[in-house]
Amino acid sequence: MAEHVYLHHETVLTVPFFDVDAMEMAWHGNYVKYFEIARCALLDHIRHNYNDMRETGYTWPIVRLEIKYLRPARFGQQLRVACAVAEYESCLKIRYTIRDAADGTLLTRGFTMQAAVHTATGELQLQTPAAWQRAVRACAGFRGTGAHGQS
Repeated sequence: MAEHVYLHHETVLTVPFFDVDAMEMAWHGNYVKYFEIARCALLDHIRHNYNDMRETGYTWPIVRLEIKYLRPARFGQQLRVACAVAEYESCLKIRYTIRDAADGTLLTRGFTMQAAVHTATGELQLQTPAAWQRAVRACAGFRGTGAHGQS
């Protein structure tokens, strides 16, 4: 069964020279950075970014990361990094696809999972903070499942 997508956002970036090896392919560790760039753009779109998270008293460490490399990204290539929010109430789970921006060829896919941690106590939260959930539900393009009255 396919996961529900609550929100979707895309970011376009170009593979810089300092991200590639001698064969002009992006080093595998840089894909985590590409995920982070797209995730920050998504959080800005939601209007509840890392600064807002900190101000509400929570940090959001990555607790799980998975990447599947299918084809290499190369120097100068434009990439379209798509983020799909698959969970936002118990954690923040985002699925990513990285495609060639010109022809849509799938290069990489993966996901990250972040948990809310109360900054003052260091306690891991079993549910994400109410301010975060409100921001996600208020974001343009939000697609609820009906579980909490969303359509």
